[in-house]
Amino acid sequence: MKNKKLFTLGFSSVAISLSLLLSSSLFAEATKKDAETSRLEALAKFTKVISIVEQYNVDDVTIEELIDKSLDGMMKNLDAHSNYLTQKDYKRLKVQTDGEFGGLGITVGMKDGALTVIAPIDDTPADKAGLKAGDIILKINEQSTLGMTIDEAVSLMRGKVGDPIDITIVRKGELEPIPVHIVRGKITIDSVHSKTVGDDILYIRVSSFDKKVVEDVTKAIKSKKGSTKGIVLDLRNDPGGLLDQAVGLVDIFVDEGKIVSQKGRDKREDKVYKASRSSTLTKVPMVVLINGGSASASEIVSGALQDHKRAVLVGENTFGKGSVQVVLPITDEEAIKLTIARYYLPSGRTIQAVGVTPDITALPGELKTHKNEFAIKEADLKKHLEQELQKVDGKKSADKAKEKDKKDIITPEMLNKDNQLKTGVDILRALIITKG
Repeated sequence: MKNKKLFTLGFSSVAISLSLLLSSSLFAEATKKDAETSRLEALAKFTKVISIVEQYNVDDVTIEELIDKSLDGMMKNLDAHSNYLTQKDYKRLKVQTDGEFGGLGITVGMKDGALTVIAPIDDTPADKAGLKAGDIILKINEQSTLGMTIDEAVSLMRGKVGDPIDITIVRKGELEPIPVHIVRGKITIDSVHSKTVGDDILYIRVSSFDKKVVEDVTKAIKSKKGSTKGIVLDLRNDPGGLLDQAVGLVDIFVDEGKIVSQKGRDKREDKVYKASRSSTLTKVPMVVLINGGSASASEIVSGALQDHKRAVLVGENTFGKGSVQVVLPITDEEAIKLTIARYYLPSGRTIQAVGVTPDITALPGELKTHKNEFAIKEADLKKHLEQELQKVDGKKSADKAKEKDKKDIITPEMLNKDNQLKTGVDILRALIITKG
């Protein structure tokens, strides 16, 4: 009797388990059907709107044009770096990637809804004309940038070497928009420069992350290895570049652990980059200089060195671009540029829209550092820029010229003009004494 009772209880438990399993399966199936139904309803709504617009719009618009406009609007609303590339846009992108073209020498991004200069590149037409990190580009020639995508703006600024272009910028501290006349040039970049401060400090400036950064930084370190007791790595106004060069640069200074990870919705896009002891060149104390023009790859480098407690960061908060974009063809002549992942520093923190905060905040001083200081909320900024547009029509601009020091030594006079560098050197000397 007892065994029969146990059997009955056991059978009941199994029945309940099977019932719960069946209910769970039915619920999952119902949820799946609801999601599919919702998807079909959404697609039907989209098709219906397209049909209504095609039939009743005051202007005659073809179905192809409506689809292109729909795709363009959808991609723009995902994020500031995703967009739809028409046949013309895609062809232009290929030319810019594979061929030779004229440009200004600036990297731009969307910040608070405005087309913003991330940083001008050293010794380029934009740099010589006086553009600064944080400048908002209001007009390109006579065309307003309000509502313009990054790719649209870049395509307008690209052109033949020697062709002029007029842009209008808004800069904090200036009462009126500033017109700037620039002649496009062939952009060839020498990304790594090195100097010495005294007899024992090596100053390395990386202006962008091209394919030779790790090689050139390695040469600079090895050339002064016997006398170097500390290194200042200057990443101010460095708009970024190749990820492998950022990883390789950190690897020169860090011998183990994560450097950066990449995470997306599709797990196949997830990657982790780690340091290797065999790549480490030096363990001398370090200071890294950053500011609002430091973006992307330079944020990975500075943030990773900070997380590993390998360097002291001096300057101002960085730009905050930590997303990964890929170009995905949808036909032979059209494509989309889509954000597929975000970068994360060794500690797990994100760069996107946050940036890297320095350990020691220091203002730039007199030396040109293209300070990024325009900070207005997006809603207010759009109204402000619309007002500024009314001030600029019919005005002409003048070029600004700057001189660049070509010496291999940073003098005390130069240090006194660059407060961030001076602060960094003072901290580094204290670290050298402490280590010694």
